[in-house]
Amino acid sequence: MTGPLVSVVVCAYTEDRWEDILAAVASVRGQSRPALETLLVIDHNPALLERLGARYKGTAGVRVLANAGPRGLSAGRNTGIAAARGEVIAFLDDDAVAERDWLLRLAAHYADPRVMAVGGRTEPVWASGRRPVWFPEEFDWVVGCTYRGQPRGIARVRNVLGGNASFRRSAFDAVGGFATGIGRDGDRRPLGCEETELCIRLARALPDAVLLLDDRAVIHHRVPAPREHFAYFRTRVYAEGLSKALVSRSVGAAKGLESERRYATRVLPAAVARGLRDAALTRPGGAARAGAVVAGVLTAAGGYVVGSVRARRGGTTFPAQPVGTGRP
Repeated sequence: MTGPLVSVVVCAYTEDRWEDILAAVASVRGQSRPALETLLVIDHNPALLERLGARYKGTAGVRVLANAGPRGLSAGRNTGIAAARGEVIAFLDDDAVAERDWLLRLAAHYADPRVMAVGGRTEPVWASGRRPVWFPEEFDWVVGCTYRGQPRGIARVRNVLGGNASFRRSAFDAVGGFATGIGRDGDRRPLGCEETELCIRLARALPDAVLLLDDRAVIHHRVPAPREHFAYFRTRVYAEGLSKALVSRSVGAAKGLESERRYATRVLPAAVARGLRDAALTRPGGAARAGAVVAGVLTAAGGYVVGSVRARRGGTTFPAQPVGTGRP
């Protein structure tokens, strides 16, 4: 096997996803380009840690670890980074399944020494069997998936999306790990953007760094039934506004909202127009999709305002989180 050795980190926190976790690990072990190792990092759940430890005891290439930091996805990923031995570290959601050539597609780009991160395409697998008619594709990021408006093919991007991403180890050596004040934290509000903040720090520290999206590196992400409802949509969009405020506080609004400006001024108006056109042609869900886009914009903006006020009052910043090295 040529090219860099790749460690894959899967962070898990609940036994409710037991079958999903097993499927995620199986998809990594079935890659056409084998991973050096799969690291399962368990977020402050001793029962799940014990159960998975027993399940994979003696399984070559799979290690089960406890999150060594505070509760949350960022600290879990940092634990995986510290333990990983690979030259490249890839991240896969615990409720996603990677296609057979996922690692092959990601790893190929690291032949270019300027490449510091590569992400892929994440397709939704709806619990109901199909997309809700009201749910706009432009908001698929709400359920952790690639959304309409992202670049297609192979393209340079500001940031990769954390559930289907990889980084060169030297990227973490340069800027530290994921900020633990941003992102998911167990059962609390579904925040995000920790990978956005990391990628912006990375680009600042290494101005020649190349961050890529390759939409041939595909994973399939399960969307549970509760996330198909508007109540979750509204909650997640509001949390995204809060998260963007934290990122802007950390790295500045110019970089923190650079991609979002194009999204808000080009992608979303086109989505509203498309929904209204579909409504005029009596196609199912057209008016609802247009309404969801407008509601999403207003809700995210509200979250951003509230988050900005809180950040200013608290003087909150999120410096690079140091991570150790798993290399011998």
